Amino acid sequence: MNAARTRYSGPIKQAEVHPHSLVEQGFASDESLATVLDRYPADLFDINLYDYDDAGQVSLRTGARGRLNGEELLVAIQQGRLWVNLREIETGWPELWAAAMAEFRTVQGGYPGLRAVRNAGQLILSSPRARVPYHFDAAGVVLFHMRGRKRIFVYPGDEAHLAEADMEQVVSRQTTEELPYSLAFEADAQVMDLEPGQALTWPIYAPHRVENLDRFCVSLSMDFQTWPSRFRNGALYTNAVLRSRGGRPRMTDRMTGPELAARWAASLALKRVGGLKSRIAHFERDFEPEIGVADGAGALRA
Repeated sequence: MNAARTRYSGPIKQAEVHPHSLVEQGFASDESLATVLDRYPADLFDINLYDYDDAGQVSLRTGARGRLNGEELLVAIQQGRLWVNLREIETGWPELWAAAMAEFRTVQGGYPGLRAVRNAGQLILSSPRARVPYHFDAAGVVLFHMRGRKRIFVYPGDEAHLAEADMEQVVSRQTTEELPYSLAFEADAQVMDLEPGQALTWPIYAPHRVENLDRFCVSLSMDFQTWPSRFRNGALYTNAVLRSRGGRPRMTDRMTGPELAARWAASLALKRVGGLKSRIAHFERDFEPEIGVADGAGALRA
């Protein structure tokens, strides 16, 4: 492990803060958010509750969109302990996406050699007491923070903190993004506090977790893929298939560029024939947002 805090190559070597102007453009106001929540497709909502034990281990509950209108849903989020993710913001809120892409191009320009070939966005609305567990993203990320205060903990991307066997399970959708966690990891964290108008980057795949600092928070999480990350993700998927069939594949950080590309090509063929079926396509939803109840989570109505 070197000063870059990761064993994976890429232009972003450590967590860094950048300015952005999305707040000034009005995208995080109650009025704008309520309007978007009112019209956003219900199948693009992720509504989660995370609970933690004394060792920091997490359990997850998932909720349904429910019947609240946009203004009411916003109040439930602001009063509760909910983490709400609006997927595919590029189609669900194209005005925000266009503004965010302009900001992304500025951030990208600060990293020579960084060339995104695919971008996707999620708008995250989270309650004042919400916490996001230790996990990694199978993509590069720029987190554009727009409201409230967040504390981000970014950890080294070595085998001790990010086992490749666990990465394979996430990339092949055998499990969610959460990773095995130990309180001992905290000694290795790079800790960053984010204010509205700041964006955070970190090395690709770096494990991280998030705590809100007693305020309702709004952020746009923009994923981006480069050709090297696409090749590595494909190699991780191929390795997951091989491992599921009793193989012991080589770790991807020991592969050459051409070998990663070959494994990526193999992953395309494996996906076409259903090499591994997703185990996370459907979650059992057991609550829906409600105003004035514990955690903002009410009984699921038929």
